[in-house]
Amino acid sequence: MELINDIYTYLHDAISLLVSYIVSPNKRIYYLYLLSSAVLATLVYYSKPRKTSIIEYFFGKKHWWGQSAFTDYGLMTLNSLVKVILIAPFLIFSLKIAFYTHEYIIDTWGYFKGDIPKSFIIGLYTITIFVLGDFTSWLLHYLQHKIPFLWRFHAIHHSATVLNPLTQYRIHPVELLFNNARSIIVIGVLMGVFEYLGNGRVSYFTFNSVNVLNFIFLFFGANLRHSSVELKYPSWLEVVFISPYQHQIHHSNAEEHFDKNMGAKLAIWDWMFGTLILSKSVDKIKFGLGVAEDAHYNSLWKNIIRPFKSN
Repeated sequence: MELINDIYTYLHDAISLLVSYIVSPNKRIYYLYLLSSAVLATLVYYSKPRKTSIIEYFFGKKHWWGQSAFTDYGLMTLNSLVKVILIAPFLIFSLKIAFYTHEYIIDTWGYFKGDIPKSFIIGLYTITIFVLGDFTSWLLHYLQHKIPFLWRFHAIHHSATVLNPLTQYRIHPVELLFNNARSIIVIGVLMGVFEYLGNGRVSYFTFNSVNVLNFIFLFFGANLRHSSVELKYPSWLEVVFISPYQHQIHHSNAEEHFDKNMGAKLAIWDWMFGTLILSKSVDKIKFGLGVAEDAHYNSLWKNIIRPFKSN
């Protein structure tokens, strides 16, 4: 009976998590972000003549009803269970990391004697978590492309042959663990540092709630990164921020586009390390890993077991 109750609880929490993707402003596919992306997609649609109707452009069968899309849905559902069962219990570690970081700084340098305004601390934290979080995301992403063991799992994300906003969640559960470990460590360390600078005047809850820059990123077309909507930025801006089309280039199956445009939000890391490609240099894109590889990833089950195969 207890096992049945546990299973029910896990399923209930997993379903609640799936629902939260639409109703929580902290999630990529929050309904308001989908609406803002739809407005931007409409502008792109009417920016040049099209052979397809706007309905087909938005809701084409291949984008939402093909095998690649159903693999997206399956992995999204599976990963909601993984988050509930394996990841959620470890989120408390970010608070523990924050506490021990704070204590370590005090033991090393003593109590902070400055008097920095609370609003300045929150603003500086907002910028720092945005920039440092993005850099560590870029670094992990880079390693996932360069280290064969990590690529085995990351390849699942790149195996999508058609992109839609839910492709964001097309991640192997093992990669999901790596991604969340990075986030927990970065957030924990930064909360500890800024708790020290704030002399306890700003709570961990406040730090964990700061997301103004993330809101802006999500509102202005983040969902179009995984789509066929060719939203491009001016070249000067694409050196600073990754445009949706630049991320689509990252998903290209052309060899010259491999390991390029790995930034999550900022393009400056790709510019600094020589992995940046601007939208103006690429006309057409085909998604996936290439004809020879795509057949190994054309079902949910194949995507789950492929990293564990020897060839």
